[in-house]
Amino acid sequence: MELTSQKMRKLAPEMDPLRIGCGWKKEDLSKPQIMIESTSGDSHPGSAHLPILVEEARRGIFEAGGFGARYACTDICDGESQGTDGINFSLASREIIANMIEIHANATPFDGAVYIASCDKGMPGNMIGMGRVNIPSIVVTGGTMSAGPELLTLEQLGMYSAKFERGEIGEDKLEWAKMNACPSCGACSFIGTASTMQIMAEAIGMALPGSALLPATSPDLKEYAYKAGKRIVELALEGTRPSDIVTMDSIENAIMVHAAISGSTNTLLHLPAIAREFGIEIDGDTFDRLHRGAHYLLNLRPAGEWPAEFFYYAGGVPAIMEEIRDVLHLDVMTVTGKTLGENLDELKANGFYERCQKWLEEANKKYGISLTKEDIIKPYDNAIGTVGSIAVLKGNLAPEGAVIKHTACPKEMYKAVLYARPFDSEEECLDAVLHHKVNKGDAVFIRYEGPQGSGMPEMFYTSEAISSDKELGRSIALITDGRFSGASTGPVIGHCSPEAQTGGPIALVEEGDLIELDVFARKLNIIGIKGEKKTPEEVDAELAKRRAAWQPKPRKYKSGVLRLFSELAASPMKGAYLDYSRFEK
Repeated sequence: MELTSQKMRKLAPEMDPLRIGCGWKKEDLSKPQIMIESTSGDSHPGSAHLPILVEEARRGIFEAGGFGARYACTDICDGESQGTDGINFSLASREIIANMIEIHANATPFDGAVYIASCDKGMPGNMIGMGRVNIPSIVVTGGTMSAGPELLTLEQLGMYSAKFERGEIGEDKLEWAKMNACPSCGACSFIGTASTMQIMAEAIGMALPGSALLPATSPDLKEYAYKAGKRIVELALEGTRPSDIVTMDSIENAIMVHAAISGSTNTLLHLPAIAREFGIEIDGDTFDRLHRGAHYLLNLRPAGEWPAEFFYYAGGVPAIMEEIRDVLHLDVMTVTGKTLGENLDELKANGFYERCQKWLEEANKKYGISLTKEDIIKPYDNAIGTVGSIAVLKGNLAPEGAVIKHTACPKEMYKAVLYARPFDSEEECLDAVLHHKVNKGDAVFIRYEGPQGSGMPEMFYTSEAISSDKELGRSIALITDGRFSGASTGPVIGHCSPEAQTGGPIALVEEGDLIELDVFARKLNIIGIKGEKKTPEEVDAELAKRRAAWQPKPRKYKSGVLRLFSELAASPMKGAYLDYSRFEK
């Protein structure tokens, strides 16, 4: 089989001299050509250390007889852009990363690719691009940062900030938290979107077994990058493509792992967008179906007790998969060239868990604690919960669905009737929450923040302000057509679809409407008008009257990437991908 790169050399006589001009040697030109695509850059801790992994992968490629070419499309940091209009660019950046990978790989064809990323949009952006390009591929995840003193992790900063705004702590304590929350490189040390998507890359079969979400400073992470470099050359020569690995069965495996770890709700945006590149259609209902009856096992923040650093020490993705082995498709193929079941058996045989135990013992000494593996990953028969970790709610308020991570929600809010308090921006809502203009029993709405409204930013500060308030955190709900950080906790419901900008029912809610929330019945309904309960027919009639008078808001962005995103973004419940079929309408 003639490699793609060698066919290209025959067609483009300028290619060899141009590569020689880059520093390639003559003998490099005939080797298997591997694109090393990363989100390397000084944008945030999740990407600043990636050049180290790039060079390790490149070393592995070279030793396996290939040549690695370094490409990058740096991602942005949701944490750094929180609370500003910068967060509006976050979800759109996922699409731009995927587009740049498509450009990089197709402008100068390669025989294979290594994708290296850590964080919220970098991981899914690379995996969407990987599916679109569909050349032999392997994913290397950038790992997680260490915890700070007192096991401080970044998602707690929202709590410290809200307490400072309410006058509960002084500026010195807030400054202490700021200076110690990110003590190393890597993704933020909790099971947020970055950590979840690293885990999804391995769970779906595209990363080496045991490689997801290692401590970013661990020598094991560099070793995995090196091994990935060696393996990609083999994959290129074998001709194994991502489409041979990513199937409906492997995606279902990933969703079962998502349930077991109480993964970020943003996964309901990312996994459908990734699956779509492989011709596989999934949506929120797919997650809801698989989460029902699933066992939730991972005792890590934000829903649990411990930083994400401890994930690897407890055995990582393989340990989770061993606990839920009976519900997985063990015959799916992975990047190793072996099935998932074969990989799991091999890890047990080669001492993987014993090595993890040694790391756990060292971490216990470092932090002055005494955790066991079972403190971090609960046994299947002693699960934290047995009803999954997310639910997709539907009703006349969210006909297409809305998402709640119920494992991070107070039980008092699983079933309630609340009074609507709508706001047309997060800024207005946050001010009302912080200054006690919101009351117990309210359903606080933030709308016009969906993909077509403002780019679908995270409502992190508002959710933290609510969840850190001892009274409001257990007595009100926050409902939005925007989304939430994977770090968010509390009674928060996102992705409410259709969104307000398209005339979804969330746009029609008025002050005092009665809102029915029932998590396990999967209900989210308007059941009353102006504080008075009405029949479903009466509610429908009132909503029809309001819809006739409703007008869409002027588009927030008139040009640039967010204009493109707002024009083309699909429903959040389908992944909010760029739906180019709209050009045909």
